Amino acid sequence: MPFDYRLLTHDDFLGRDIHGYRYLDKAIEWCEKYNIYVLLDMHAAPGGQTGVNIDNSDGYPWLMVDEGMKQQACDIWKEIAKRYSTNTTIIGYNLLNEPIPQYFDKDSLKPCLEPLYKRITKAIRQVDKNHIVFLGGAVWETDFSVFSEPFDDKLVYTFHKYWMPPEQMEIQEYVDFRDKFNVPILMGESGENEDEWVKNFRKLLDKNGIHWTFWPYKKMDNTRGPMNFNKPGDYEKFITYTESDRSTFKKIRLLKDSIAGIQPEEVKGLLNQIVENSKFENCFPNKGYCDALGLELSKKAN
Repeated sequence: MPFDYRLLTHDDFLGRDIHGYRYLDKAIEWCEKYNIYVLLDMHAAPGGQTGVNIDNSDGYPWLMVDEGMKQQACDIWKEIAKRYSTNTTIIGYNLLNEPIPQYFDKDSLKPCLEPLYKRITKAIRQVDKNHIVFLGGAVWETDFSVFSEPFDDKLVYTFHKYWMPPEQMEIQEYVDFRDKFNVPILMGESGENEDEWVKNFRKLLDKNGIHWTFWPYKKMDNTRGPMNFNKPGDYEKFITYTESDRSTFKKIRLLKDSIAGIQPEEVKGLLNQIVENSKFENCFPNKGYCDALGLELSKKAN
């Protein structure tokens, strides 16, 4: 369950009234009802762990170098852990999503990652000795060279893999790490590809005894995921509106007068239609993708 740290803080308007825990609690209760485990995933951390769109940051992974942001990340995880320390629906905490991409001087930043993981884990263990802590490698969660030997007895190491040949050499680094330190590993993200590729990679993971989660669960008008939902009419007009020129304040003001061919009320209507179309009862499975994952569809879903 990915979340933006801002929802649990006062850092901007999204978290002004701290509604984030209300949403997390509701989702966790739903999962408990249907016997689904939850892995909480800080997808956007204070300062940013990636410096790209994934973390809604200012264009640099400041978390790796700023003391105040590191402490804020520790404090948030400690608060989360205290709240859910005895919750058995939550399987664990994924501390950071895809830290330190290749766009920056990753060799100077990578040494910062494991010490930060240790610091956050120490904060969590002050209030929660029950849950598993999940640690992702550097460079889009692909690089395990940042890790030394495990520093806690409830760690899982995660990696992500996209758009590479589904061959043993692509995952051998993680298998070797698992065998060397006798720790669990998880393929935490993959997918966004053709059914045949998904099938071959899933089989490779199964062959190596590696648990997996494919991303995402559903997409709009797209077969690269287990579930699908329909695109609203006039959606392309909405895209034109969002991509319109905002280089000056005058041009921003002109957007209100529909230079993109769509009125503000139409935008609202389209967004509401996306919400409606994406509801569970309005989604439909991509059978080829589900077959590639080895999932059995119910007769109703078929």
